[in-house]
Amino acid sequence: MEESPITDAPLGKRVPSRPCDSASPAWRQAPRKPGRRTEPLRVEVIRNLAGFDALAAEWNALVMRVDDQVFYRHEFVRCWLAHFGEGAPLRILTARDAAGALVAVLGLKEEQGHQYGVPVRQLLSLTNKHSCRFDLLAEEPKAAAAAFLSHLMGDPSWDMLRLSDVPEDGAAWALMHAARGAGMPWGAWPSAKSPYLVLPDTVAAWTKGRSNAKPLRRRRRRLEEKGRVEVERVSGTERLEARLEEAFALEQSGWKAQQGTAIGQAEHRRGFYTALARVAAERGWLGLYFLRLDSRPIAFQYGLEYGNRYLAMKPGYDEALAEVSPGHLLTEGLVQDCIGRGLKELDLLGDDAPYKREWTQEVRQHHWLFIYRDTLVGQTLQRSKFRWVPVAKRMVGRWVRRR
Repeated sequence: MEESPITDAPLGKRVPSRPCDSASPAWRQAPRKPGRRTEPLRVEVIRNLAGFDALAAEWNALVMRVDDQVFYRHEFVRCWLAHFGEGAPLRILTARDAAGALVAVLGLKEEQGHQYGVPVRQLLSLTNKHSCRFDLLAEEPKAAAAAFLSHLMGDPSWDMLRLSDVPEDGAAWALMHAARGAGMPWGAWPSAKSPYLVLPDTVAAWTKGRSNAKPLRRRRRRLEEKGRVEVERVSGTERLEARLEEAFALEQSGWKAQQGTAIGQAEHRRGFYTALARVAAERGWLGLYFLRLDSRPIAFQYGLEYGNRYLAMKPGYDEALAEVSPGHLLTEGLVQDCIGRGLKELDLLGDDAPYKREWTQEVRQHHWLFIYRDTLVGQTLQRSKFRWVPVAKRMVGRWVRRR
């Protein structure tokens, strides 16, 4: 399905993916430091890994103050940079208050790219399909956005700024407000709708009324006829390397190998997920689950456990056993284990998919945010992406339907 760009609706009147609920659990809220700053923020630019590494303690302290998600933590970003950002010039913007405290960061890299054949000097968020989620980290997003945008407006070395997979309620939308206020070309494009499941207090409450409960019981009985079935959770460093190899081999045995997207088929993907698993295991965040048949792995879920949420990053299953849905059986066992340990949410991450909708109808909308320099090049790039090309696609679509 083709998504429509957002360019004309008032930014202050965006419709959220779900209504704001004052009774929402505290862990879903992004706490902001109270009070308004009157002093100007000092913007600095980090251009190398040494400078980024030196920010580790301050960076994580800021994350914990403003929006404590594992994808924003220094350790996660460092793993990503080591395996997906190697060689890319960094342009990490930081803002400090009058006392020198770090109050905002925006992780960017420089890249030469093309848009519809036109060369473009880009500033891109430190993201790809493996980073899951991105945002501006700021105690006061409005003040940080104004400071960062003012800095960028004085720098003629870029044409387009793109932030990928920003949540619907993300702080980075403040940059869009600032750009619009400054008269700069901008646009927003819907990206992933990530399903998530709010977990109840008991397994019984979750099972009651679930439409797939009976079919899964039947499939489990059929699987148990083949041998002993058990769920394993790996959270520490013991036997971690061997377990990761089992997961990578299982994923590479299926359709992902045919498409070339399996973790084990690319050194940078294997390196990222291996390094992240080690860091997560050391810090108590790892949640690597297996469904085993007579000790043989037939499904796995690579995920992180952070902030009372289970974050499901990479699944895989033995396609030879597809008739008994090993992936769904593992998800059922995983959810039961998470409820038993008091977790409050299963975040299925990534794009919407029918197999995810078997567990929930709730989704989190994400967007790609674009800001262009107010130059002839920037104006042309914005109009081509958000006006001319969408109009041309609609005209071609109408012509094809009328034939």
